[in-house]
Amino acid sequence: MGSLRRCTTSTTTTPLNTVEPLRRTVPNRVFAAVYTCAIFALLYHHAQTLLLHSKTLVCFSMSLSLLLADIVLAFMWATTQSFRMRPVHRSEHPENLEKVTKRSEFPGLDVFICTADPYKEPPMGAVNTALSVMAYDYPTEKLSVYLSDDGGSVLTLFAFMEAAKFASHWLPFCRKNDVVERNPHAYFASNHSRSSETENIKMMYESMKVRVEHVLEMGKVSDEYITSDQERKVFDKWTDGFTRQDHPTVIQVLLESSKDKDITGNYLPNLIYVTREKSKTSHHYFKAGALNVLLRVSATMSNAPIVLTLDCDMYSNDPQTPLRVLCYVFDPEIRPTLAFVQFPQRFGGLNKNDIYASEFKRLFEINPIGFDGLRGSNYVGTGAFFCRRALFGNPSTFVSPEIPELSPNHAVKEPINSLSILSLAHHVAACNYENQTNWGSKMGFRYGSLVEDYYTGYRLHCEGWRSVFCHPMRPAFYGDAPTNLLDMLNQQKRWAIGLLEVAFSKYSPITFGIRSLGLMSLGYAHLAFWASYSIPISVYGFLPQLALLNGISIFPKVSEPWFFLYSFLFVGAYVQDFLDFVLEGGTFGKWWNDQRIWMIKGLSSYLFGVTEYLLKSLGISAAGFNVTSKVVDDELSKRYDQEIFEFGLPSPIFVPIIMAAILNFFSFLWGFLQIIRGVGDMQGLFLQMFLSGFVTVNCWPIYEAIVLRSDKGKMHAKVTIIAALLAWALYTATSLIFK
Repeated sequence: MGSLRRCTTSTTTTPLNTVEPLRRTVPNRVFAAVYTCAIFALLYHHAQTLLLHSKTLVCFSMSLSLLLADIVLAFMWATTQSFRMRPVHRSEHPENLEKVTKRSEFPGLDVFICTADPYKEPPMGAVNTALSVMAYDYPTEKLSVYLSDDGGSVLTLFAFMEAAKFASHWLPFCRKNDVVERNPHAYFASNHSRSSETENIKMMYESMKVRVEHVLEMGKVSDEYITSDQERKVFDKWTDGFTRQDHPTVIQVLLESSKDKDITGNYLPNLIYVTREKSKTSHHYFKAGALNVLLRVSATMSNAPIVLTLDCDMYSNDPQTPLRVLCYVFDPEIRPTLAFVQFPQRFGGLNKNDIYASEFKRLFEINPIGFDGLRGSNYVGTGAFFCRRALFGNPSTFVSPEIPELSPNHAVKEPINSLSILSLAHHVAACNYENQTNWGSKMGFRYGSLVEDYYTGYRLHCEGWRSVFCHPMRPAFYGDAPTNLLDMLNQQKRWAIGLLEVAFSKYSPITFGIRSLGLMSLGYAHLAFWASYSIPISVYGFLPQLALLNGISIFPKVSEPWFFLYSFLFVGAYVQDFLDFVLEGGTFGKWWNDQRIWMIKGLSSYLFGVTEYLLKSLGISAAGFNVTSKVVDDELSKRYDQEIFEFGLPSPIFVPIIMAAILNFFSFLWGFLQIIRGVGDMQGLFLQMFLSGFVTVNCWPIYEAIVLRSDKGKMHAKVTIIAALLAWALYTATSLIFK
């Protein structure tokens, strides 16, 4: 620990970054030791009950179920301790950069922005993201922005052609007025300065927005929006290509930094639109495949040593973000093994208490702080600055690409719009280019999981690379979080499937990872086995309640010593979780919703994710990649702002949640009536009563959606009826068994 209590610097007089361990490290370790002893005591109690007191098959089955549930909980708790053993906070000092290097010596920066569907991911969102990074406080001749349009939409191409025109006005406006919010939409929605210049640029932006949205509404680019012969050639070429092929490669240089200038005469950054070739006979590997195409295309055109990956809705919120990255890139102690610098995902537009826990505070802020004290943050898919070299083998062994032009050391000597460059870029973007190569296995972003971000970061760490978690006071990026419960649950289900693909692969963190990463592999294992929470949540969501309805006690009595063990384990886990949350800036309301959503996901996303993964493993079905919609209608948005849960659609993913809500409500009600009547063994049933009551309180939005609401977001009657019938059938079946 002592080695962390120092500045990490380029020289002793010019610190570029500092790192400091958190004060809660020692208490975390002490608590972990105590809690571990309590867990072993609980497992001993379960084993004793199972072997000595389970006289019937029913008792044996219940004891075994509780033992299995607590083993999973113990495993998941143990793996979280890797995040608590050495958490650190970092800070950067970009003001010292000029003391160790010149601005002209800054490395090139390639920005990759991914989009896939113009209707689920509106082009204006991607346009604002692109404009925000094009306006970075960075030498424009060293900056290239690449858009991957995996939907192959002429609507998205049109939007970016409009963005290229607007950039010539927006970038000098930002420089002249020292604008910090360089996303035009965010800037004009804020309390910006009022002047004639500002109003003119705002009118230009609104005019562009109207044109793009009108084209999106029509579904085509009409002649009235084509304003030059050059644009006509571009769209004719596009139309001709898509007539001849289902999904051809299209690479369009919209801005070239060596030629195109803004209205003040300064050069603009490169802006390149890319849609890759796709074929039904070739696997395209979803987002990882798109990123690898951008990695190769950019290598032929600009080949910057630093690569930033961004989702289309994750815009820059701080123009000096690249300078913070350079504080680590120019650090001689960090640079040799630095793979990437990860910034947290932050989200705008969340309601006050974040009812869907869409902030993902634990995943995007708390866990990375713990990872950073070991070998660095995990990769979370966006807001990460990669050293291009890290994507070509481990620090000591370079994996050579098939052609020298793709090597990170290759110097591009021709203009990006030259025929030879464009020809090579088209060649490396072809759908069959990766056949018989190391792409996706030893080079680039890794294939083999729907969560390519987790898998790529994990593999890089296993290869010996390190990373850095950069968490400045001003958020570096802001994005859009799901404001619809079904979208959030489906997103989590996809993540669960992808993580299980890694958990049970030859690169599993508990087998392969532990040999390479040691303690850090436990953190990766915790994420990989995320969906296993469905086991204890399902057991504790149904079994104690069904036993309570039948008057059967399965937990220790209040007067027994084991009761205090259960109490300590429950309270200790929740208090520690709460402290982790609030010490990183959370509130009680957000924490409450976070733990509520954890229970909901356990009975929906995780349960369905495990099921789909098992079916896929048996060859019965295959998991696909569904884009999370970024479109929100006015009524849904209003309900979200009022913190009203959105159900609406009759999805089967809601059925287990409603079943648990119904059974917990009636079991708690039955227990309460028993207390009033003064019958039953309340000491023996107290823990079951408490558990039913706790779940019932958490399920209030579900009861509200079933009974009290009449809006479009209420629970669909069909889903409620199916869940009620299944809950009744489950109660009837267990009643017969318990008798």
